[in-house]
Formats: sequence, C-alpha cells, structure tokens
Amino acid sequence: MAYDRYVAICNPLRYHAIMNKKVCLELATISWIFGILYSLIHTGNTFRLRFCKSIQIDHFFCDIPPLLKISCSSTILTEMIVYVVGGLLVLICFPLIIISYVFIVKTVFKISTAKARTKTCSTCISHFLSVSLFYVSGSFAYFHPTEHNSFNQYKVNALFYTILPPLLNPLIYSFRNKEIEKVFKK
Repeated sequence: MAYDRYVAICNPLRYHAIMNKKVCLELATISWIFGILYSLIHTGNTFRLRFCKSIQIDHFFCDIPPLLKISCSSTILTEMIVYVVGGLLVLICFPLIIISYVFIVKTVFKISTAKARTKTCSTCISHFLSVSLFYVSGSFAYFHPTEHNSFNQYKVNALFYTILPPLLNPLIYSFRNKEIEKVFKK
C-alpha cells in the first residue's frame, strides 16, 4: 500500500500505467510468499522443540514465546531465529515504507494550494496510522528482553498487537468517508 500511495501521489498521471494488474498481482504474491516463508520458519523451529512439562500454554493464543516457555529443550537457537527473522522483516519492510513516505512528503510540500495538500495528505494518513499501529504494537509484543519484562506484560502486549490493529483499521479507514466525518463532527 505504501508503494501504491507513493505512485498515486508522486506519479499521478502514470498511476494506471505503473500500478497495472500485473504489478498488483506481483506485490500481493511477494507479500504472500514472505508471509508463508516467515510462518514456515517458525513452525519448523517449533517442531524441533521438546515439550516434557505441561502441555497447557499460559497465553490467550498459541504463540512462539509461550511455547518456548514450556519447552524442556534448549530454546536459544529458536529465540535467536525469532529475533533475527523478525528483525530482518522489520528492517526490510519498515524502511521501505518510511522511504516511500519521505518521497510523498517531499511531493506534498511542492503542492501550492493548501486544499490540494490537505486532500493529498488525507489519502496517506489512514495507511500511515494503520502501519504505525501495527509496527509499534508488534515491536512492543515481540522485541523486548524477556528477563526484564514479566510474562504477563508480554501477554498484554501480544493481546494489544493481535486485537488493536484489526479493531482500529475499520475506524481509521472510515475517517475518509464524508458521512462518517459528519457524524463525528456532530
């Protein structure tokens, strides 16, 4: 979506030529492939763990850290893979999104009228809020030292990460709807 917004704002006259059906399909396919690979890496590492303690997970849903907590085998390699793969995912995707928004902001500053600038920004703000909410809550859930935070704090962070972005996304994207905007103003 960041690339879509980049093309729509920075190259509006070429939007349909650049964002054709083939490009959209390629972007969706790449996203699916990375998502599947990410899941397979963690699933494969989970199968390597031995569980000889309780088989009951102290969590709201099945996630990697609760599984590591009940494992009786060494989890150092799995923890390293979680941090490395997750870190790479964040270090690759988030900068690409930020770079696209830097170009968008540069383009917005070149727009002469305030009304056009506001309209241009309104097309990006919903996506930027949604992405920020996803990355910030996900980072709080997964990228923290386990020794310094309690497991209950992790459960709360993970709950926010899995509930907050999907719950707020419809609200965030509906703010662009004029009828919803009127209701909020009333």
